[in-house]
Amino acid sequence: MLTLFTGGVIGMYFQPPGLRAFFNATGLEPGAGTQTPIAVAIQQVISQEQVAVVSEGDVVALGRIIPLGDIISVATPSGAGDARIAEIRVVEGDEVDANDILAVLDNLPQLQSAVISASANLRVREATLAQTRASNRASLAEAQASLERAEAAAKVAQADLARMTSLFERGVTTRAQFDQTIATATQAERDVERAQATLSRYATGSETVQADIAVAEANLEAARADLARAKQDLESAYVRAPDRGTVLDIKVRSGERPGSSGIIDLGDTSQMTVEAEVYQTMIGRVTIGDPVTVTAEALSQPLSGVVSAIGLKIGRQSITSDDPASNTDARVVDVIIVLDAVSSELARSFTNLEAVVRIDAGRTE
Repeated sequence: MLTLFTGGVIGMYFQPPGLRAFFNATGLEPGAGTQTPIAVAIQQVISQEQVAVVSEGDVVALGRIIPLGDIISVATPSGAGDARIAEIRVVEGDEVDANDILAVLDNLPQLQSAVISASANLRVREATLAQTRASNRASLAEAQASLERAEAAAKVAQADLARMTSLFERGVTTRAQFDQTIATATQAERDVERAQATLSRYATGSETVQADIAVAEANLEAARADLARAKQDLESAYVRAPDRGTVLDIKVRSGERPGSSGIIDLGDTSQMTVEAEVYQTMIGRVTIGDPVTVTAEALSQPLSGVVSAIGLKIGRQSITSDDPASNTDARVVDVIIVLDAVSSELARSFTNLEAVVRIDAGRTE
């Protein structure tokens, strides 16, 4: 009896190759015959401190199930200020596309009024520019008519002067009448010059016309800029989806002021992934394409996938077990596993679920 007992203890302690071969051949599992096994099978290990090598080439780590690209916490738009939530237009589980409206803020009426005011001001500026151009065209026509009238009067005055000169030379008229005719002709010439100067002010390309139209056009451009800014500000009343995804969580209700953590969580659950934290001492054995098995108590069956990315930075672990004695300051490297289609569909409802990740390191398919 002593020999049998001693042999059993030694076999459990050292687990020689022969004993391992026996269990592998029979399919028996150490400790499976009792509710409180001394040695716990690796499939039941869920604590971070027991992450270790399972067998040659295998690496186990804790991970969490996340959508492709992780979870997006959608915040209020820039410029929303202290606006509160007026309306939530989605519910958890809704599928949304990029730029879909998720929520509306209570500053919407004020921003809509600003757009209406800017639009009205734009129409006024457009009318002012049209009025300025019409006024210049009317002034140009009036100046042209005045010039023609002055030129006609000057022509008559010159004819009178020629006739009076002939009469004065023959002594038929007096000096006073002759001088009056000269003055009238001279005045007619001045009127022509004045009409020409007035016409030049409204001629196409003149500085006066250009200045008037330039001012009206500048005012119009300013009004267009004000309208564009008002429309841009109006967008700050809408919370839009930055990308396609599923609404995972709604953090606020109507009437509440959004917090710093965002108002809605989105994720692309069409493709689920697993973020695993592998100890820095084991990361050298993991390569892209390694097959992976993911297990958790909440899952009806194990999930499968492959390693798609390996982090380039070593950091502190963020996924820890509930054991207060566990190592919470381990150095780890993030490894991303892409689940296959069947596993991804099974994992869609388990975002952020903690799971045990087994990487068949060195067995790339």
